[in-house]
Amino acid sequence: MDEIMSSAAMSLVGAMATDAWQQTRAAIVAWWRHVRPDQADRVDAALVESRERVLVARQAGDGDGESRLVSDWGSRLTALLRDDPALADELRRLIDEEISPLLRRENSTRIGSREFRAEASGHGRVYQAGRDQTIYES
Repeated sequence: MDEIMSSAAMSLVGAMATDAWQQTRAAIVAWWRHVRPDQADRVDAALVESRERVLVARQAGDGDGESRLVSDWGSRLTALLRDDPALADELRRLIDEEISPLLRRENSTRIGSREFRAEASGHGRVYQAGRDQTIYES
């Protein structure tokens, strides 16, 4: 599978189980409607079905199920670009400018950041941690 199809398929399937899914789906369907209007409704239905399969696969811990979906969407994109190779640049732009930023925002929201402030005086002590902390005192 060509690099652009592989990247697009992985981004698409990766977005299916995130909060960015609706925006990703809308972007893909709008693009498909632009390049192949007669196929857009079928693609939308396939996206909905694929998302259900991703959610079931993730819940079951089935990494192979997601891999099959990446392969399926890669094949679908390959067939589209085989018919019209000029669409490769549009697909790359769609992934780079619309879908990848959604996924980066999704990941950064999950990671988040924390700010800790503390002040101790006298013989006071401050213990801070972003997660687990074990303190041994004797």
